[in-house]
Amino acid sequence: MSAPILVDSHCHLDFPDFDDERDAVIARAHDAGVTRMVTICTKLRNVPAVQAIAENYESVYYAAGTHPMSVADEPMASYDDLMALTTHPKMVGIGESGLDYHYTSDSAAVQQDSLRTHIAAARDSKLPLIIHARSADEDMAKILTDEFRNGAYSCVMHCFSSGAALAQTALDLGFYLSMSGITAFPKSQELRDIFAAAPVDRILVETDSPYLAPPPHRGKRNEPAYTAHTARKGAEVFGMDFADFAAQTTANFDRLFWKAA
Repeated sequence: MSAPILVDSHCHLDFPDFDDERDAVIARAHDAGVTRMVTICTKLRNVPAVQAIAENYESVYYAAGTHPMSVADEPMASYDDLMALTTHPKMVGIGESGLDYHYTSDSAAVQQDSLRTHIAAARDSKLPLIIHARSADEDMAKILTDEFRNGAYSCVMHCFSSGAALAQTALDLGFYLSMSGITAFPKSQELRDIFAAAPVDRILVETDSPYLAPPPHRGKRNEPAYTAHTARKGAEVFGMDFADFAAQTTANFDRLFWKAA
């Protein structure tokens, strides 16, 4: 019997962790039922390398933006830069962008400017915005809401591990929450409760590989095949059969990432 079909909605296949065995990593993903992956470009100067990976593998798509932890050191991505990238057939999302005050609070003002630029590109390209949020719940909720008033856009809160209030703000705006390996960590009950309170038609699954491997691989390099471990925990959280949860999250992905559907 074949594995239920899953999508890894967020990974970093261009990272050097995968350089020696990218073919094998993608083959293992397919064997685990992960039929599509979105690899995320976190610095615009890396777009050619990320684009080449997507072009090389039928099952790989990509998104591009400037990661909030890099905005102080990278040239600011302009609206025109981002919009120009959206013409590529396998470029399916804007980001990851967002706010990270955990390590890089000193660049908060620049992060906010960058985030608003990414939102404008997501709004006008109709591609989903991919949000990274850490230790910035209040500002994040405010900017997402203020910008939505200026014009609707679609969005996923990638690797969601923030508080219940930000989850509710995102859901109220029609956005999606993405489950990473963190959801499967034993001490993440509070996070599982936040997901359990969300509508299941607004949930995605991801690895954020090479980071945050779920049990039983915790502490090791993560890879797209391990989406299945997170999805099994997600099925438990929602009290669903694994195959049904896989089908639901795949349908959710297709709705949000319409260009990869």
